Amino acid sequence: MQRHFDEELTLLNHEILRMGGLVEEAIGKALKALVERDATLAQTVIRSDDPINLLEVEIEERALQLIALHQPAASDLRLLAMVLKINNDLERMGDQAVNIAERTLELLKEPLLKPLIDIPRMAQLAQAMVKDSLDAFVRRDAQLARDVCRRDDEVDRLNDQVFRELLTYMMGEPKTITRAVDLILVGRHLERIADHATNIAEDVVYLVQGKTVKHHLEERHIHASTP
Repeated sequence: MQRHFDEELTLLNHEILRMGGLVEEAIGKALKALVERDATLAQTVIRSDDPINLLEVEIEERALQLIALHQPAASDLRLLAMVLKINNDLERMGDQAVNIAERTLELLKEPLLKPLIDIPRMAQLAQAMVKDSLDAFVRRDAQLARDVCRRDDEVDRLNDQVFRELLTYMMGEPKTITRAVDLILVGRHLERIADHATNIAEDVVYLVQGKTVKHHLEERHIHASTP
């Protein structure tokens, strides 16, 4: 019975990584479609959402079935709980990739507002965070997971910078408002992808070290216990 459970757990881990690969691909294609102004590629990203959603349901059902049938021990139960949360975060990232593709289709209706500099940089950071958060999960690497959490601040900083710059465009020339808002939304979607990657990284820290780093609770505990 234990051997069967371990095999199912291994398969579940593989499915999570397969979903992660699909999500990473969708994010990459969404940004390529934006930068290269490629409507066909943007449509491909939108269509890719269905396989990601189906896989999310499959992983959730498999994890819940393992919990119900095997009544796993505490450590395995914590792992399955993490799988369910990671599964949800990955599905949300897929949704954000679709949102970027949809904004791209709107942006293609008008000339390019400005050269894209900070948004591709945000995309590179967010994509690296997604990859590293999944690597941290596979390797049970709490240090890498903590590094992913720290990088979220840089994405937030770039998002604020994008917002301020585009706000200046809108105030100076009302005709740019539609395009500027679409680009602001792209930045927001990238920021959300980074947030979901951070969620995964925080879950890895908890899985490996049993420490809660969400909402900076660990830091608050340290400060509270310092004389």
